[in-house]
Amino acid sequence: MERELFQKVVEEAAAQRGCVLVDIDFNDDDNVFEVTIDRKDGCVDLSDCEFVHRAVLAAFDRDVEDYALTVSSVGIAPDEADEMLDTIKE
Repeated sequence: MERELFQKVVEEAAAQRGCVLVDIDFNDDDNVFEVTIDRKDGCVDLSDCEFVHRAVLAAFDRDVEDYALTVSSVGIAPDEADEMLDTIKE
């Protein structure tokens, strides 16, 4: 996956929600990407994380690129974010 394009997609999606990209952790060995976003004027909520996550899913075919993605905020761990998203899907 092209890192610059990935970062651009994340930054644009975060900006649409009034958020900023704080960090992207690229684990190339496992194709696992952990994105951290923040909001200057308040708290990042689950819908912000979900919006960024869906923007990446729309931009990159998960079957072709074979990656795993977690989007979280500064105040929440990636594992907690995944658990919350799984709860919403149920």
